[in-house]
Amino acid sequence: MIEAELKARVYSPEAVMRQLDERAEARIEVYRDTYYDRPDGSLEKADQELRVRTVHGADGTRTVLTFKDATVDERSGSKPEHGTRVEDAEAVHAILRGLGHVEVITFEKRCRNYDFEARGRQMLATLLRVPEIDGTFLEVETIVDEDEVTAALGDVRAVLSELGIGPEDLTRETYTGAVAAQRGRGQTVRCAHPNQGAHG
Repeated sequence: MIEAELKARVYSPEAVMRQLDERAEARIEVYRDTYYDRPDGSLEKADQELRVRTVHGADGTRTVLTFKDATVDERSGSKPEHGTRVEDAEAVHAILRGLGHVEVITFEKRCRNYDFEARGRQMLATLLRVPEIDGTFLEVETIVDEDEVTAALGDVRAVLSELGIGPEDLTRETYTGAVAAQRGRGQTVRCAHPNQGAHG
C-alpha cells in the first residue's frame, strides 16, 4: 500500500485547528522517532527508511516499526509503507542494532491527529510541531493502492484547500534534515512523512 500524503507549512495554525476540530476529535500525541540505516548508508541511498516510532498519548504508549520503500510520486514524495506494532520498544532497538543497523537520528514530534472521511476516503490529518524546528506543519494522508496515488493526491489537495492551505504552502522539506541542520550535523538525511508526513 502507498501512503499518499502531502505536507504543508501552516501560517494560521489556530484557524486550521478549529476547522479540524469540527471534522473529528483530536488525538494529542507525542512521537519519538528513531531512524536507522546500514553503516554504509545504503538505505538512504536507495531512498528507503527504517523507523521505530514510540507514541505517547492519552490511551497509553505504543511502538510501531516501519519500513518505507523508494518514492513512487516525486512531486509529493509518497512512498510504499509497511508497518507493524511491536510490544517491546527496547527489544526492537536492540534487534536492529544487533543486525548491524546504526541510529541516524532521533527527535520528537508533538501532534494533533484527526481521523475522518473525505471525498470517499479515510484521511489522517496531523497538525504538528517539532521542537527543534520553527513553525507548524500539516500532513494529510490516505492509504491507497499504487494505481490510485494520483487520484488520492488530488483528494488530499482538495482537503488542504478546504483548510485554507494552497499549493504555495506545500513543502518537501524533511524533519530529519531540518533537525540535523539545527544540531549542526551538516549531513543530509531523509524524513519519514515527506509531504506526508511526520505519519507519519
